[in-house]
Amino acid sequence: MSNRIILPRLMEVGAGASQKTPDILAALGCKSPLIVTDRMMVQLGYVEKLQAALNEAGLESDLFADTLPEPTEASIIAGVDKVKAGSYDSIIALGGGSPIDSAKAISILGKFGGQMRDYKFPRDVSEQGLPVIAIPTTAGTGSEVTRFTIITDADKDEKMLCVGLGFMPVAALVDYELTISVPARVTADTGIDALTHAMEAYVSAKANPYSDSQALAAMRLIGPNLRRAYHTPNNREAREAMMLGSTLAGVAFSAASVALVHGMSRPIGAFFHVPHGLSNAMLLPTVTAFSLDSAPQRYADCARAIGVALQSDDTDTANAKLLAELRALNSELKVPSPAEFGIERERYFELRTTMAEQALASGSPGNNPRVPTVDELVELYAAVWNQE
Repeated sequence: MSNRIILPRLMEVGAGASQKTPDILAALGCKSPLIVTDRMMVQLGYVEKLQAALNEAGLESDLFADTLPEPTEASIIAGVDKVKAGSYDSIIALGGGSPIDSAKAISILGKFGGQMRDYKFPRDVSEQGLPVIAIPTTAGTGSEVTRFTIITDADKDEKMLCVGLGFMPVAALVDYELTISVPARVTADTGIDALTHAMEAYVSAKANPYSDSQALAAMRLIGPNLRRAYHTPNNREAREAMMLGSTLAGVAFSAASVALVHGMSRPIGAFFHVPHGLSNAMLLPTVTAFSLDSAPQRYADCARAIGVALQSDDTDTANAKLLAELRALNSELKVPSPAEFGIERERYFELRTTMAEQALASGSPGNNPRVPTVDELVELYAAVWNQE
C-alpha cells in the first residue's frame, strides 16, 4: 500500500530564511505579491522588514493586514475582494496560523469565488489558487506545510475544516528568529498545539511510515524544548528546535491527519473564541486518557520520544508517565481550564451535544484509536470541564 505525500515545492529552513523571500518569488516566476498578515506583524516591524527586502530586489508588494485570530469568512472578505480587483500573481502569508489559514482561503476564494462553506470537508479541494508563500512566526500550527485550512462559519458558530492540494503553500520559509519575540502565553499554546499534531499523527488510523518518521522526530524536538522556550524566550537553541519540530509535526499530520483532540477543539473555539492551540491544550490530557487503551504501544512510543519515559520502561509505565507529563505541562505552562478562561458553565454544558455532533461531523475523531459516540463525546466535554 502506498501513501500520497504532499509538501511545498520549495522550503527554506533556518535563521534568516524569511529574508530569502525575493529569491523564492524569483524561483517561482512571481513578481507581484500581496502580503496577507495581521496588525501585530505590522507593529512588530516584520512587514516593513519584509517589504524592504522585496523593494531591494525590485519587487513591489501590496498589503492586506486585517486578518484576525480564529478567522471567519467575514474577516477575509476584504482580502478576497482585493485579490479579485488586483493583478497579483502570488500571496505571501506572514504570521501565525490564522494569517496563513486566511491567506490560503483568500487564495482560493479570490480566484474561484463562492463561499468558504462550498469548500469544506468532505470536499477535496484540488483547485490551484494564487500560489501562497508561507512565513510562519509561531512554532505551532504547522500551517506552512499542510493541506488544511480552518475558517469559521460565523452564522453557524462552526469551524469549517477545508482540505486539499489547493490549500498547500507552494513555498514555506521557516525562520525561527521570527519566534523569539513571541509572548510566553502564545509560546505555550502553539507549542502544545505542535505536540498535539505530532501525537495525533502518530496514533491516527491514517498513520504511515512516512508520517511516523516525521511525528517521532517532531516529538524528540518539542519534548525537551517546550519548557525551555517558554521560560527563556531568548534561548535560540530551544526556539530553533521548537520551530523545526512544529514544521515536522505539520508535515506529519498533513500526511496522516489529526484525530479526536482537534475534532473536539474546533467547536470550543467556534462557540467560545478560545485560541486553537489553547483549546487543544485543555483537551489533550483528557482525550489521551480516553484513547490510551486502544493504542497503548503507540502512546508509549510518544512518551519515549518526548523524553518522559525510558526505552526500558514497559508500556503501562511509559503511558502512566505520558499522562503525568501532559498534566504537568499544562500546569507549568499555566494552561487555564475552560472556567478559568472565562467560559460560562451553563452555556458550555448546554452546548455539549451540539459540540459533540460538530466534532464528529468534522471527520477528525474517526481517525482516533478509539472512536467515540456522540454520548461519549458529551461525557468527554464534561470531563474536560471537571478535570483538576
